[in-house]
Amino acid sequence: MILSNSHLVGTLLLAGIAMTAADARATNGYFTHGTGVRAQAVAGVSFALPQDALIAASNPAGSGRIGDRIDAGLTWFQPDRGSVIEGNLAGADGRYDGNDDAWFLLPDLGFTQSISEQLSWGIALYGNGGMNTSYTDNPYAAFGATGVAGVDLSQAFITPSIAWRAGNHSFGAAATFAYQRFEAKGLAPFDGFSSRPGSVTDLGHDSSTGWGIKLGWMGNVSDSVTLGLAWSSEIDMSRFDDYAGLFADGGDFDIPQSYGAGVAWALSNELTVAADWQRIQYSDINSVGTPLAPLLAGVPLGVAGGPGFGWEDSDVYKLGTIYKVTETLTLRAGVSHMDQPIPGGETFFNILAPGVIETHVSFGASWALSDKNEWNFAYTRGLEKTVRGANSIPGPFGGGEANLTMHQNILAIGFTRLL
Repeated sequence: MILSNSHLVGTLLLAGIAMTAADARATNGYFTHGTGVRAQAVAGVSFALPQDALIAASNPAGSGRIGDRIDAGLTWFQPDRGSVIEGNLAGADGRYDGNDDAWFLLPDLGFTQSISEQLSWGIALYGNGGMNTSYTDNPYAAFGATGVAGVDLSQAFITPSIAWRAGNHSFGAAATFAYQRFEAKGLAPFDGFSSRPGSVTDLGHDSSTGWGIKLGWMGNVSDSVTLGLAWSSEIDMSRFDDYAGLFADGGDFDIPQSYGAGVAWALSNELTVAADWQRIQYSDINSVGTPLAPLLAGVPLGVAGGPGFGWEDSDVYKLGTIYKVTETLTLRAGVSHMDQPIPGGETFFNILAPGVIETHVSFGASWALSDKNEWNFAYTRGLEKTVRGANSIPGPFGGGEANLTMHQNILAIGFTRLL
């Protein structure tokens, strides 16, 4: 049975390779708020709530609970990001629009298949995160920068998984291949603060790859309550050599570990309520978590443990509900809240990466065309959030404050085929 679908698996892998060219833009910091159209519709709740073949991205134990299927989705992502500089003695005051690239299309694809009554396997292809800004009016122009300023970070993942079900419990493991690419533009003033001048900005896209693992468990503790636990390892990525003078540790930009727990409660045959808690360890990655302050103490960009973006570890809390209206129509809704990863003192460098959104509100629906085919829809609004600077612009850059603002619209459509 598995061999008969080898052509399908090959198609999925080719699609995954193609996805690496897609720009991934995320919402919980620079992690996506949910993987798969159905998970997006409940604000990303998934640790104890497997809904489709993309579940391996969050909890591979769920791959053994969803049957044989293919799930494909396409997400239209429209972030609105910008900054305001005020009180700056170098003449940088102004309002800056980072939306030269206005919107993006993000695909995802998943497949699962049973090997036996207890064992299942699958593969998921998706974008986990990223960040993009593009300022036609360069916010660093007063310090000597020219041209468009911004960064473009994209991350794509291929996650084969295996799940074993024993009674009321499921255990899952997955390997994750990660591909990311990065570009920085218009950052010439920071070249003079680098250990490797000439390896900071305007070098086009560079890429890196790496491997990680995921482990998960789901268990039915009663007829109506399911619990879930999951962990994704830190992924040790190859370095962005072209940007060895920008990122700490000579261009290192690893993907942080994350973990979490969830509960799903079937209140009736029609209504399910579920909740997740997720922890993202941004501070473990030097290029992300180290503050900019060492720059002022003579520590240049690019060295081991060098200055970074100053992001803090974040907890994300999610609540979702699913209501089966008829055999044909299912409705979903959810809300999530994230602890702010960017402190007020770190906003100057994070003009490039203003991932400040804290709250997402989602809703969606599924419409069954038959007992095997179904359309899925989700809309998410990332509510506008502003982080105001607090002694954020260093004295050598004229002092003052940089304030960051972002909101987002996310529209996803997908198709499910049961095998």
